[in-house]
Amino acid sequence: MKKFYLMLMLVVGMVVLAACSSGDEEASEGSGSEGSSSVDTITAWAWDPAFNIAALEKAKEAYDGDGEYEVEVIENAQDDIIQKLNTGLSSGTTKGMPNIVLIEDYRAQSFLQAYPDSFYPLTDVINSEDFAEYKIATTSYDGEQYGVPFDTGVAGLYVRTDYLEEAGYTVEDVTNITWDEYIEIGKSVKEATGKNMLTMDPNDLAPIRMMIQTNGSWYVDEDGSTPNIAENETLVKAFETYKKMMEADITKVVSDWSQFVGAFNSGDVASVPTGNWITPSVKQAAEQSGQWAVVPMPRLDMDGAVNASNLGGSSWYVLNVDGKEEAADFMLNTFGSNPDLYQTLVKDIGAIGTYSAAAEGDAFAAEDEFFNGQTIIADFSKWTEEIPGVNYGLHTYAIEDILVTGMQDYLNGAELETVLENVQGQAEAQLK
Repeated sequence: MKKFYLMLMLVVGMVVLAACSSGDEEASEGSGSEGSSSVDTITAWAWDPAFNIAALEKAKEAYDGDGEYEVEVIENAQDDIIQKLNTGLSSGTTKGMPNIVLIEDYRAQSFLQAYPDSFYPLTDVINSEDFAEYKIATTSYDGEQYGVPFDTGVAGLYVRTDYLEEAGYTVEDVTNITWDEYIEIGKSVKEATGKNMLTMDPNDLAPIRMMIQTNGSWYVDEDGSTPNIAENETLVKAFETYKKMMEADITKVVSDWSQFVGAFNSGDVASVPTGNWITPSVKQAAEQSGQWAVVPMPRLDMDGAVNASNLGGSSWYVLNVDGKEEAADFMLNTFGSNPDLYQTLVKDIGAIGTYSAAAEGDAFAAEDEFFNGQTIIADFSKWTEEIPGVNYGLHTYAIEDILVTGMQDYLNGAELETVLENVQGQAEAQLK
């Protein structure tokens, strides 16, 4: 009898343990071993206190969801964020990682393709159709939407209207033109005013990026990893155009940011083709108010090219760690759906978002006295919708490091075909 009773107690104990074990497994599945347990605080990493950090602080104020958690914003230099992410994600540990992180669009695919399980899909959280189409190619991977598109790097051609008039041109004459037409106008402006048309830094290929995106091309194939250099007709055209500008003697050569800004603030150049983020720097020269306009970027003289391009921009990502639901909720109820937030960002920090519905707001339609009453934010928003989407892929900066040397060889007289073949070979060897 005692043996029977002992056996019965053992069986009951095993059943209880099994039940407890099953409950623990269900709890584990429900909370998510990869990080879905509720948290009181989520963290966000970003760089630039006056822009991205400020945007996060504005988002905290604008949050209109039901979540009860704190958002801690931690400033890191962009290079530090890249290093910390690579170190942490490659080691397989998420300790010390943030819930939300800002990643530049040119670098996003290198993280998404290398560590897809480390990022929390937002496909069912935000509506990707609510954002500028060109941003989706950079923030999605393998059928999933991972990023919340943030600011646009939509480019424009900033022009000195007084210099144009002195050379016999109007703003309309530089609107929706090709780069070849731009060069010819630049020659006339130089002859009439003695001013160069633009600055050029031979070690900075930003003009090449803007040129090739007007024709929907990049340094890599559609797979995002295979270098597309030697047989890239758009890149060939861009290199030829770059050299034409240098040989036309319409460029002021600079070597750093301060020289770049100083050239147009001092009135040494007649135009600035670059991203919209340059607006505050242009307006630093208050005495030039009323002498500037912004028109669409020139396009390459190729079939299919458009007068719209991009330089820069970044997006928000949620890591697959504890608090991912809260982080996703914060993203949804701020950058993912709140048009009023984007009005604030435009007015207070000059950030133009890529959330399409925001473009209908008053802040986007405001006239800018510095630009003779032009509604430049509305114009930039319109051009944002026209930017060709390209896959920036994994190797933008690595390939540009090689291309810079190739550009120097080309400017010094080497055959372009040979130059690009050499770059192709080096890129394939280094990036395989």
